[in-house]
Amino acid sequence: MQQLEFFEIPSPCIGVCEANNRGYCKGCLRSRDERLYWLQFTEVQKRDVMRLCQQRKVRVLKAKEAALQGIQRAPKESDQNSLF
Repeated sequence: MQQLEFFEIPSPCIGVCEANNRGYCKGCLRSRDERLYWLQFTEVQKRDVMRLCQQRKVRVLKAKEAALQGIQRAPKESDQNSLF
């Protein structure tokens, strides 16, 4: 059973309009075209963009977490010995 849509899907823009190294907005994670054509998209297209943005957000958070864990890894004693 398909759910009826009563409300328009608002733009996910949060006012941080700067592209990351992959070309996605750092604020809402939409591509340039997704931002440019947002007002022309159908509700189905907007829902699809929102789903894609959520997937991108998960990937970004996982990458940040992995990078943070790499930085926070305590050096082993053998790592210290190899420095000398």
